[in-house]
Amino acid sequence: MDFDRKMAQRGVWQLKKLIVSYSDWGGSSRGIRAFMESHLPAFKDKSPHLDVETERIRGQHPHLKAFYRLPLLNITENKNERVVCVKNLSPEDVLLQATRLRNALGRKVVKLKTRHVTKHPSVQGTWTTDLKL
Repeated sequence: MDFDRKMAQRGVWQLKKLIVSYSDWGGSSRGIRAFMESHLPAFKDKSPHLDVETERIRGQHPHLKAFYRLPLLNITENKNERVVCVKNLSPEDVLLQATRLRNALGRKVVKLKTRHVTKHPSVQGTWTTDLKL
């Protein structure tokens, strides 16, 4: 897989801050602790624009929290965030999740009403494969 793929909008990275939350005692944090020792320094070096923080939380499962820019604004403190649980994942899988968060644009997923979107819909109706003549 290509982990160095550049995802930016208008030349500006959308991910501003990544918080790595883990427990120093819990067994479900074993993978993320190994990720922090082996993969996190290289991940920080590949993403100099990114502010990476670690946070110790006891009694909770480990997770990654990503904060994105608001669209068309340069505001970093907002409600535009994603949280991914990395409970019982291997260090490579945690790296994959962190890379996916870094490469995402941070937009909410919008479900389309139809498969075909157009500004000028047909007067005769949409074409279907089960047309009966």
